Amino acid sequence: MYHRAWASELQRKLANFPIVAILGPRQCGKTTFARQQLQDWTYLDLERPSDRRPLEADIEARLRGLGDHVVLDEAQRLPDLFPVLRSLTDENRQTKGRWVLLGSASFELVRGISESLAGRIAFIELPGLQLQELSTDLGSGTDLANLVANRWFRGGYPEAWLQHDDRARTDWFEAYERTFVHKDVLELGMGVRTSTVSRLWAMMAHGVGGIWNASSFGAALGVNFQTVNRYAELLEGSFLIRRLAPWYANIGKRLTKSPKLLFRDTGLLHHFLGIRERGTLDVHPMRGHTWENFVLESLISRFSREVPGCRFGYWRTLAGAEVDLVVEHAGQILPIEVKLHTSPVASDLRGLSHCIEDLGCKTGIVLHGGAQTYEIGSKIRAIPASDMLLGEVGLQF
Repeated sequence: MYHRAWASELQRKLANFPIVAILGPRQCGKTTFARQQLQDWTYLDLERPSDRRPLEADIEARLRGLGDHVVLDEAQRLPDLFPVLRSLTDENRQTKGRWVLLGSASFELVRGISESLAGRIAFIELPGLQLQELSTDLGSGTDLANLVANRWFRGGYPEAWLQHDDRARTDWFEAYERTFVHKDVLELGMGVRTSTVSRLWAMMAHGVGGIWNASSFGAALGVNFQTVNRYAELLEGSFLIRRLAPWYANIGKRLTKSPKLLFRDTGLLHHFLGIRERGTLDVHPMRGHTWENFVLESLISRFSREVPGCRFGYWRTLAGAEVDLVVEHAGQILPIEVKLHTSPVASDLRGLSHCIEDLGCKTGIVLHGGAQTYEIGSKIRAIPASDMLLGEVGLQF
C-alpha cells in the first residue's frame, strides 16, 4: 500500500470544512485512501444495496443515527443526499470534519454540491499514483530511470501499476474500458450511444497532444460537433481526459483559441494506442506525445496539491510558436516546455523564448528526459523531468 501525498491536504480541509469531497476517476484509489486516512470513520458504499437502501428509506434519520465521521462512497448515486447534508450542516456550522464524499463522476456530484452545499464543502482531486508516491520502490533495487519509464508506460491506476505481467495489465484495461462504456455511461442516463463513446475515446488517443477539433472527430464518427462535445464532457467529467484551455493575454497576438487534448492517465492512453509492452513504446511514433502527456498531467497534479489556486493553460500562436504549459499563481506566470530528449538547447526552445518575452515572465523551464540541470541563456532553466516529478525541485515562479 502506497502512502498518498494528499494525506496532509485531507486533514487540513477536514479541520476547516464540515464536508470534504474526494473526486477522481474510477479505480484511482479514492476508497483505499479514505479508509487508510480515516480508519475510525463509518464507511458506506452507495453502490452496495445493503448500504444504499437503508439510507434511501430515510436519509435524514439514517445520517442522524450514524452521527459524524461518515464516508459516503459514490455519493453521486444518491442526489437526494445533498439537501439533507446541507440541512444537517447548517444546524451546527461550527463543527468541522463531519462527512467525506467520494465520487468518480464529477459533473453529477458537483451539480448536487453547487445546488446544495456551496460554502460548506472543500474538494480534493485525487489522481492515480504519482511518481513521488512510487519512489519508495527505489528502496527495493529499482533504479530511477526504470521507475520513471514504468510509471510512464503503466500509468497510475493502482491495480494496473501492480500488474507486472503485460497480458494481465491488458486484461485490466480492457475490463476498465468495458465497465465505463457499458455500465457507468448508461447509469449516468445522458442518452449516450455507448458505441460512439467507445470509438471517440479510442480516436482521442491518436489525437493526444493536439488541438481539440470536435468537427473533425464528428465527421469521422458520423455525428455533429455538438454530440462530440457532449460526449467529451462526459469523459472529461469522469476524469478520463483533459481539455487544457489556451492561455490568453492582451499582447496583440493572434492566439489559438481551442483547447489541447490530454489523457488523464498514460496507461489508459497506451491501451487505446495498442501499446501493450514497454518495448513497443520505445519505438512508437506517438512516443513523444505520450511522454509530454505524462509529464504535464503529473506536473498539474503536483502544482494543484502544493500551490492551491493555480490556473493552467497552454500558449500557442497561429504562427505555430507553442509552449506546453503555462501556470499562473498570484499574478506570476511560469511557462514550461516538455522535451523527451536528454539535452535540449536554445534552438529547441524558440517557442518558450517567445512566450517569456510576450508574457513578461521572469523565467521559463524546460523539463527533459536527461539527468542534468543547467541554464540555457539568462531566463531558461533545463531540469530533469524526474527531479521535478519526484519533488526534488521546488515549485517557484
